[in-house]
Amino acid sequence: SSGINAEWPLRPGGPWANSVLAKENTRSCADQCADTSSPECDADVAIQGDFGKATSYTAPIGSFYNYGCATPGNTNVQFDEVKATDEGVLEGIGIAYYRFCCCRKP
Repeated sequence: SSGINAEWPLRPGGPWANSVLAKENTRSCADQCADTSSPECDADVAIQGDFGKATSYTAPIGSFYNYGCATPGNTNVQFDEVKATDEGVLEGIGIAYYRFCCCRKP
């Protein structure tokens, strides 16, 4: 069972939740997604969010870049959340963006 109510409308990608993976800096998202149970890549995104609670529906609270799935893109290890230091991730030291792969079932 998918765990989704049968009355809930199906998304174009099927009745499953999509996956978000931490992106390895030396691999493409197409390759990373292919190694999972959600093998189709929809996007390679770099995301930066502000600290704190949102207070408006119209004020930006972060930024993102959307890259293609086919290449590793920027291979700077600082954008790789797994390889980054704990301090770098938790305290925002060194880099403002981390990259992720958006994967789905076919």
